[in-house]
Amino acid sequence: MAEKINRVVVYVDGFNLYFGMVESGLNNCKWLDINKLIADSITSNQQVVAIKYFTSRVSNNPPKQKRQTLYLEALETKGVKIIYGLYKAKEIECNNCGHAWQISNEKMTDVNIATHMLADAFTDIYDTAILISGDSDLVPPIKAVHQHFPDKAISVFFPPERHNNTVALAAKGSMILGRKKLTNNQFPNEVEKADGYKLKKPNEWI
Repeated sequence: MAEKINRVVVYVDGFNLYFGMVESGLNNCKWLDINKLIADSITSNQQVVAIKYFTSRVSNNPPKQKRQTLYLEALETKGVKIIYGLYKAKEIECNNCGHAWQISNEKMTDVNIATHMLADAFTDIYDTAILISGDSDLVPPIKAVHQHFPDKAISVFFPPERHNNTVALAAKGSMILGRKKLTNNQFPNEVEKADGYKLKKPNEWI
């Protein structure tokens, strides 16, 4: 009897993964091939049916915007679907000196991930969901999927420096993405698009 195929959908919290690597000093791992990473991490009876990468467009920093665009286009060459949230600027003022500056915050990513995980469960797109994030805001949707769909499982792959016990307890399985796993699953230095244009790994990430 043929082994039943277990359908997998992957949900990537882009900023959670990126800043986890930054805080771990894994600057040379930012050119990460998510497709290759997942293929290296699933079992023989599992089949990836979709990879969804959730992020927001960086603003007010042209060099970072260029690097982000290069990376997102590299992901798209592998069929990864990019879902965008918002990147909003907020002005902060020092109460002592009156100096004001802007900080940017990512918005909507956790809501977008939760919505997609639940909608995909209701439409029966996956048997297993793999969540790459350590954000505890995603515990309620993880629990909701397990409650309403006991035959489905959500596993969590924690980015570096992002392990969270609350998230791990809610999941039906978890692992930490370590240096070796990330290093072994990088894009080549040049990624060719369908039109022949070559995307080059940013020098800042080498």
